Amino acid sequence: MAEYHGEYKVPGGKLVVADLAADDGVITSASINGDFFLEPDDALADINDALVGLSTDAPNTAISSAVSEAVGLGTVMFGFDSEAVAVAVRRALGHATTWADHEWEIIPPTPLPIAHQVALDEVLTREVGEGHRKPTLRLWDWDEPSVVIGTFQSYRNEVDPEGVARHGITVVRRVSGGGAMFMEAGNCITYSLYLPTSLVDGLSFADSYPFLDAWVMEALASVGVKAFYKPLNDIATDEGKIGGAAQKRFGNGAMLHHVTMSYDIDADKMTEVLRIGREKISDKGIASAKKRVDPLKRQTGLDRGAIIEAMMSTFARRYNARRSALADSSLAAARALAAEKFSTEAWLHRVP
Repeated sequence: MAEYHGEYKVPGGKLVVADLAADDGVITSASINGDFFLEPDDALADINDALVGLSTDAPNTAISSAVSEAVGLGTVMFGFDSEAVAVAVRRALGHATTWADHEWEIIPPTPLPIAHQVALDEVLTREVGEGHRKPTLRLWDWDEPSVVIGTFQSYRNEVDPEGVARHGITVVRRVSGGGAMFMEAGNCITYSLYLPTSLVDGLSFADSYPFLDAWVMEALASVGVKAFYKPLNDIATDEGKIGGAAQKRFGNGAMLHHVTMSYDIDADKMTEVLRIGREKISDKGIASAKKRVDPLKRQTGLDRGAIIEAMMSTFARRYNARRSALADSSLAAARALAAEKFSTEAWLHRVP
């Protein structure tokens, strides 16, 4: 008989701990514990009993369903839920991982063409999935004025060709969903995380966003910015939106998570380049797209490099990450992929 231990801190909630024993692929005893609240008390025994007999390979849905059925509708689970129990159980059994289970690397910003930047997101994510790269945080840098549109966005509906031509904008399409990003050199901070999907095993898409960016909130707080997530994928402060996140999950066990935060955006130029209609901002409680941009420069008084350094330092301290450089092979693969895919008209206009 083997014993297992796993922990999961619910974002904005409580710690859930799973202590299990299993024999021949079946859970034989279970103790769920933590600093959560549960009423009535004896519902804890129901949760533990529901786990006994489950396969050690049971998916999250099977575990959470078993717990939900056991406690019934009258039980109050405060600070956690059946999905959180499933995550803790899966972590205990080795199917889900924690930040501490991985060796992390940080790639500081290096100026590259914007088409190479979006190509690197695909290249490096695939490298993580294939086991050729450790999970990595990469900061972007670029010299050309750019717009990066989401993989499902219509080019003609998102971009104004006249504004693009007038301001010399390079437009590229990325592999992840989400909205368009107006990215002049030095006007925003963009980073990408390349990680195994096991790190978000059991988390909903909505929960995975704040979970993967908890370190960013800590970094921003260190420079005087009290930021929070505004569902689904906006990062905001009390003064307004400062950024947004996007994800792409590959079929090889790895995923991409990236964020762009505004630093010092020219709002007038942005609205000449992007078509930002009223429907886009209808649920934001604002009347003008310009008010959606709330630069970090004004909120912190720091230069962009200082904020990036605070972010890298926070990530390094929190996850014991070390700084590294892009391999020549990865850069070469990105250049080739940019030429074959991301710089082509076919890819750019895949959604007309």
